[in-house]
Amino acid sequence: MTISITQPPQVAWASGQFTNGPLIRKSTRLQNLTHVFMDEKAWLACDPQQIVYDVEMVDSAPIAGALYTGVTHLQPGKVGDEYFMTRGHFHAQREQGEVYYGLRGSGLLLLQDEKGTARLEPVFPGSVHIIPGFTAHRLINTGNDILSALAVWPCAAGHDYAALTQGFNLRVVEEVGRVQLKEYHHD
Repeated sequence: MTISITQPPQVAWASGQFTNGPLIRKSTRLQNLTHVFMDEKAWLACDPQQIVYDVEMVDSAPIAGALYTGVTHLQPGKVGDEYFMTRGHFHAQREQGEVYYGLRGSGLLLLQDEKGTARLEPVFPGSVHIIPGFTAHRLINTGNDILSALAVWPCAAGHDYAALTQGFNLRVVEEVGRVQLKEYHHD
């Protein structure tokens, strides 16, 4: 019998960079984040080509039982007073959960259930976040460096961005040099 040893993908914990694997890379720019930030005028004044976050994923077969693994690299910055953040989403198959692991930088993980109840968890190197099913989630970079987090989720989960057309109920802004929370009421 011949046994082969295959080198698996690797992630550099300090940077979150993947090696040794088929990767999918995607950049999300400000122009892709229409109606995500509270201050529409400030968003329109920004460079639409500015990259807000990059995602690197190990290319996995989207079959039942398989898992995706990826790293999000969220840039520091703000639109108006609101910190850069990912679009955020529910899973299309709502019952599917996800795990985040903080690699570098500092920020927050915003979690919101289907009733609109929101909570925040600090993200930092070594933090572990268990995101339960039926929970929308978004990363927010409140630091001065790139915020990187490794994520693992079921391939079958999918993404449902449309369910959040009114956005999340909490926003994270900088006021008087400090991180502040604001309730966000949809007009």
